Amino acid sequence: MKDALFLLADLWMIFVGYFFGWKFIRRYGNYLLGLEWMVVATSGSNFLLWSLLGGSTDSLLYDVAYFFDAFSRSVGITLILVMGLMKVTHRYKPSRSVDVGVFALATAAGLFLRQFHGEDPRVDQGAFAVAAFYVVANVVTAVFLAYFAKRLWDIGAKGPAIWTGLVTAAAITIAITYDFFPFPFDDANRTFFYTAALATWGTQGFVYFIGYRVLHNHNVASSAKTAQEAGASS
Repeated sequence: MKDALFLLADLWMIFVGYFFGWKFIRRYGNYLLGLEWMVVATSGSNFLLWSLLGGSTDSLLYDVAYFFDAFSRSVGITLILVMGLMKVTHRYKPSRSVDVGVFALATAAGLFLRQFHGEDPRVDQGAFAVAAFYVVANVVTAVFLAYFAKRLWDIGAKGPAIWTGLVTAAAITIAITYDFFPFPFDDANRTFFYTAALATWGTQGFVYFIGYRVLHNHNVASSAKTAQEAGASS
């Protein structure tokens, strides 16, 4: 039963990442969020394949999994997420060079930070510093997401605002639990934890897309109304 739940959680995250990542690019031209969503989906696909092939720590897929994990936890679902959402909160439109630069930064971070996976942060100072950095980055990102939720609430989108708050709180819990507070009842592969994490990350992708769409539509309607009023007064 627990293996089936793990599989469903991973498939959910993979679906959300590819489906809504493509929608971010196709519908809104938002390559930051679109590509990051697809990175998350690719990470989930790699994790699923690694698990189905036996989950050996000697597998190349194991190293790739930790690269993707470090990629998103350091820069992807932190800096890239904030920059991408700023398109609807602040009408921010990064240049292609900024898009390329921030993904290059995430790649470098992923390659460097993955080496600390597998070390116990309770006894290894380097691993502790990296784990603490992940938590701080997540909390700082959550501050922006609280603002994002407030923007949704202010325009009357209370449902998406509440869901944004709930899933962000769940993500912070996962971030803290990840390295510092493993479930005492979990198995050696941390199946229960990863099931909860994958389900949360997939739901994040879905909820943030819905919130983005609501704010985008609101901005378009507001711009059209302003243009109409300007035309009427001229």
